[in-house]
Amino acid sequence: MIQVQNLSVAYSAQQALCDISLTIDSGEFVLVSGPSGCGKSTLALALTGLIPQVVPVRLSGCIAVNGKDTQTHPVPELAQQIGLVFQNPAVQLFHATVEEEVAFAPRNLHLPAEQVAARVAESLEMTGVGHLRRRTVRSLSGGEQQRVAIASVLALRPSVLVLDEPTANLDWQGVERLMETLAHLHREHGVTVVLIEHRFAAAASLATRVVLMDAGRVVVDSPPDTVLTNKALLASLGLRYPWHDLGRQIEISDSAAPPPGVEPLVALRGVTAGYGREPVLSNLDLALYPGQFAALVGGNGAGKTTVARLLGGILRPQRGRVAWHSSARRMPAGQRAGLLFQNPLHQLVCDSVEEEVALGPRALGLGTDFSPLLEAGDLTQLQDRRPQNLSAGQQQRVALAATLALRPRLLILDEPTMGQDWGHLSRLMDYLTCLHGNGQAILLITHDDRLVCRYAQRIVRLDGGRVVADGAAPRPVPVPSPLDVFPQIRM
Repeated sequence: MIQVQNLSVAYSAQQALCDISLTIDSGEFVLVSGPSGCGKSTLALALTGLIPQVVPVRLSGCIAVNGKDTQTHPVPELAQQIGLVFQNPAVQLFHATVEEEVAFAPRNLHLPAEQVAARVAESLEMTGVGHLRRRTVRSLSGGEQQRVAIASVLALRPSVLVLDEPTANLDWQGVERLMETLAHLHREHGVTVVLIEHRFAAAASLATRVVLMDAGRVVVDSPPDTVLTNKALLASLGLRYPWHDLGRQIEISDSAAPPPGVEPLVALRGVTAGYGREPVLSNLDLALYPGQFAALVGGNGAGKTTVARLLGGILRPQRGRVAWHSSARRMPAGQRAGLLFQNPLHQLVCDSVEEEVALGPRALGLGTDFSPLLEAGDLTQLQDRRPQNLSAGQQQRVALAATLALRPRLLILDEPTMGQDWGHLSRLMDYLTCLHGNGQAILLITHDDRLVCRYAQRIVRLDGGRVVADGAAPRPVPVPSPLDVFPQIRM
C-alpha cells in the first residue's frame, strides 16, 4: 500500500526527515507521534505528494502509494487515493459555506449531481456537522472547521486517510465522534488510516501499530500495547502517558464569589456578539479579576473564541459593552490584552523568531532582553529560523513568546495545546504559572480538562453563548487503567 524507502527531507539548511524507511500495509491503522518539530507533518506532506510537488524541499529517497511514485504522479490524482486532513483546518477551507466546501472535491471529479449530493450528505453525517451545512465557514469555531475539513476529504472516498493532529481543536464529544468515524471507515470500508496525534487515549483501541519519531527519524515501530503502556519511553520523548487523557468530566463547584474589595480587570456586561445574523453570545455577563488564572471551557461552537476576540479588541459587541478597569482602559490593545490565536499563522509576520518576539516591544519602546521567553518556549536554538517554516507546535510557542513580550495585563490563550507534546506544553504552562505568581492574569481556553485541573483556579463553562457554570477548579479525576483498553495486558 505505502512504501517509504530511505526518505530524507530538508527545508533549506534544516533537516526535517533523516533516512526514513516505512511500510504500511492495506487496512492498517497506524498511530504516529513524537515531540513537536520531530518531522511528523513533513512525513504527512510527503506521503500525499505535496512534498516535493507543492512544497519546495531537498529530497532523497522515494515514496510509492499503491505503486504510484508521489514525486511524479499528479497530486490531484493521488488525492483520490490518499487524503490529507491538515493540522490547521484553515489551510484547506476556502469556500463560502460548509456544503460548498464538502461538495468541491467530488464536483471536480465530474460526478453526477446526485452522487455529489449523496457524498456530501454522507460525509457531513459521519463527522457530525450536518446541522452546519448552510453556515459560512468563517463563522465556525476551530473545532467545527476541523470537522468540516475532515468531511471534505472523506467526500473523495480515499483508500488511505492521513490525519495530522485532527483532535487538537475538538471537544471530547467531537473526539469521540471522530474516532467512531475512523473506526467505521477502517473496519467497515477497509480504509488505511495514518493518524498523527499527541492525544493517544482516544485512538489507543483503534491502532494496530504505533510509530514514534524523534529528530526526523523513526525510533519506535511496535504494537500499541507495548508502546502506549511504557511510561519511561513516552516520558523520554516528552509525550503524555495516554491514560491521563481518559478522565474528562470536570465537576465545577458552586458559583465563584468575586475577590472581596477587588474591581474586575475587565467585564463583559450584557454582551451579545457574533459574525452575522445568528449571535454566538447572548446577553453574556463575565468578569475577570487581576491576578486570576481562569479557564474558559465548553463544547465546539459554545462561544469561547468569540469571548477571546471581544477581550482582545478584535470583535465589537452587537449589544452590551466590554468594560476595562481604569488602569488598563487607555493602554495599547496588545498590552491591555495579549491574545494567542488558535491559528498562530494569523499573528506571525516577521522573517525570524527573534524579530517576531521583538517586534511589538520595540514599537512600544519596551525592554529588549527576551532570552527568558525564548528559553521557556524552547526557542533559543530556533531564533534565527523563519517562523513560517517551523512546525505548528513551534509556531504556537513563537506566537506565545511574542504575545508575552508585550507584558499584557490579561493573557488569553486560545487552545495553546495545538501541535504541542506534553513536555513542551507543561514547560510553557509552568512558566506561565510563575508569571501568574507575580500577578499575571490568565484566561486559558482549552478542551484539555487535565490541563485545566492542573493549572486553573477558576473554571467558567459556556454553553449556547451563555455562562452555565462558574466555580473553583477541582482536583483531577482519577486516572483509569490501560486495562480498560488493552485487557490482554498483565500489569
